[in-house]
Amino acid sequence: MAAESERVDRSSYSMDKSITLPPNEIFRNLENAKRFAIDIGGSLTKLAYYSTVQHKVAKVRSFDHTAKDTENDPLYEISMQEEILARLHFIKFENAYIETCLDFIKDHLVNTDTKVIKATGGGAHKFKDLIEKKLKLRVDKEDEMTCLIKGCNFVLRNIPHEAFVYVKHADSEFRFQNTHPDIFPYLLINIGSGVSIIKVESEDTFERVGGSSIGGGTFWGLGALLTKTKRFDELLQLASKGQHTSVDMLVKDIYGGSYGSLGLTGDLIASSFGKSATADKEFSKEDMAKSLLHMISNDIGQLACLYARLHNLTRVYFGGFFIRGHPVTMHTITYSINFFTKGEVQALFLRHEGYLGTIGAFLKGAEEDNPNQYSWGENYAGSSGLMSTSPDLNPMQRARSGTFDMLEMDRLERQLVNLPLLQDPSSYIPDTVDLSEDALAREYWLYCFEEALDGVVKRAVASQPDLPEAAERAEKFRHKYLHKLQTLRHQPFAYGSLTVRSLLDTREHCLNEFNFPDPYSKIKQRENDMALKYFQKAVKSLEELSWEQRQFALVRGLLAGNVFDWGAKAVSDVLESDPEFGFEQAKRQLEERPWLVDTYDQWLERLKGPPHKCALFFVDNSGIDIILGVFPFVRELLCRGTEVVLASNSSPALNDVTNNELQILTERIAAMDPVIQSAVKEDRLTLVQSGSSSPCLDLSRLDKVLAGVVRERHTDLVIIEGMGRAIHTNYYALLSCESLKMAVIKNSWLADRLGGKLFSVVFKYEVPPDKKPTALDHVPVMPS
Repeated sequence: MAAESERVDRSSYSMDKSITLPPNEIFRNLENAKRFAIDIGGSLTKLAYYSTVQHKVAKVRSFDHTAKDTENDPLYEISMQEEILARLHFIKFENAYIETCLDFIKDHLVNTDTKVIKATGGGAHKFKDLIEKKLKLRVDKEDEMTCLIKGCNFVLRNIPHEAFVYVKHADSEFRFQNTHPDIFPYLLINIGSGVSIIKVESEDTFERVGGSSIGGGTFWGLGALLTKTKRFDELLQLASKGQHTSVDMLVKDIYGGSYGSLGLTGDLIASSFGKSATADKEFSKEDMAKSLLHMISNDIGQLACLYARLHNLTRVYFGGFFIRGHPVTMHTITYSINFFTKGEVQALFLRHEGYLGTIGAFLKGAEEDNPNQYSWGENYAGSSGLMSTSPDLNPMQRARSGTFDMLEMDRLERQLVNLPLLQDPSSYIPDTVDLSEDALAREYWLYCFEEALDGVVKRAVASQPDLPEAAERAEKFRHKYLHKLQTLRHQPFAYGSLTVRSLLDTREHCLNEFNFPDPYSKIKQRENDMALKYFQKAVKSLEELSWEQRQFALVRGLLAGNVFDWGAKAVSDVLESDPEFGFEQAKRQLEERPWLVDTYDQWLERLKGPPHKCALFFVDNSGIDIILGVFPFVRELLCRGTEVVLASNSSPALNDVTNNELQILTERIAAMDPVIQSAVKEDRLTLVQSGSSSPCLDLSRLDKVLAGVVRERHTDLVIIEGMGRAIHTNYYALLSCESLKMAVIKNSWLADRLGGKLFSVVFKYEVPPDKKPTALDHVPVMPS
């Protein structure tokens, strides 16, 4: 941050010089801002506000098919409607820019009836008069520690990859941790000028159990005396280049090697700055800064370890301006904690720790709206993500993050919870491959998404033929998503673990940002209309088969249907070049048995036993997939006496079927088929929203209503279909009931990596160990 600050002309607070992004990309949607909060520290200001965002959503409405012959009419109509979305904005910037920012906010604040701004942090008093004068809002100061804890609880609950372990020199320095479903209790070590150690037991129950006067202020103060360097970031930069062994006395300096009887290795620090008392030489600024950093970090690490043991806590989070995402401080704290706990406790850092105070202050001001009753999700399109502040890493990004940093959180329509059938929610990891730890896969998938961009832009424009400005918006989408991909190439940890799911979700967020809520709406409509015409014929041909032949035909039909995935380039190229490519052609594309992963024989044996009580089926694509693949399979389960719950996306993603579309399709199929009709009437076939708007599936963030249905119906079979939901995510998910994961590999690179070929089949039937008969002992492992 030092370089950025020095280049600003302090005498001229012009917006051009102090803000490196267009102001409307920083203070977004300010005209609809409703509440404000501010956290002013020693060098950084964090501003929060709530706004309502108007955005387009795609709605489908069934036509009345009873009045006349409507065989050639579309099944439903698609319309674009405006909806209001609640969004939280958090902006972080250096205190040097505060007056300019307040001026900008004042000039653009038009629709607010807010009279108060909640404030926290040591600088809140210092800047109180300036804030009240500029914004004409009364400053209402909130307790700093309460705000910190509220903010910490909020990010841990709502951002899945919030916490991480820092591993220096690893391929992926940032190793993100899955948040435990129950975030309490935990220890928060807040390292500001001093150190506060807080035990947090619940949303409103916390206690400062200890602390120390030796903290970030000590490092800064002593460092300034020793090195004559006044800036905190410069001091850290010096430390990153230093060798502490020049200044510190090690165990081997005293004993000539290790002290075996006490278990002390020779490289351990025996005395910080110990050599300076006897050595007749000058020490470099870098070496002194490094020694000082180690001394203070080790002291804090030992304190944290002692308090964690005293209170029997294993989750220990570190925050405060001393940390602030600096690799050098994170490494020294991590080393210290590992040493003193012998690896039993990990030092955990937070991706948004700089925002905790302002998030908490905002939540205090919004208590009447009870924001904690909702689930929130990070909007990748409007968030800058975690940026490395190492002086040696990506200097362009360092300068950028040193100016302004943004986080946006969208309020979700539905409260999200764990699937009750997860074997161990605390160890569940949705994603199969972490691209931040696999450089080859990362480079391929980033290239793949970049190459697919032209097609996405083309389909986005085609989905809105009556809107002439669609092409311009689509180009803005292209630019934004391309920028995100470039950022992730340099900073793969920007939004947590980099995965195929996060790349897909980022693309969906960017499409929504430019009002393309459903680029595949017309493709889905056309394919649904076409597939419905063949449904009765498909069912009739299945009924003519013997029982065993029918079971295999149902599975093969479901897999063939799953080929029709516009998210896979190999498939979309075929569908665009050959409009006649259909269900039978897809069946011929499938590999013959034995499949790449093949437990079909075990599944067939299971079907000869008693029926399942209830099957939860996470469905995938519209058209042939849902109508000719899924529904015949579901129909067979219903005929066996199994209740079925179909879970589909709450909002559009690629050509995946949404809950609204599925309601209309089910109604039409029920009109054709008495089995489906009676199941719907008798509530044996139920449609629920998954709570997701992604082509992938996170079983730890599902609609609360869905979780309730799963419990009520005593669900004992979970079926997950498709590459996104069953391969990119959930391949290794362990459930407490039987599960069936089915997909066709529609990507040549991935197929090759898994030891297969394009259109290889994964059919994975699993039974949990406590319910497994001896015939089902073998569970396949993903080929590598």
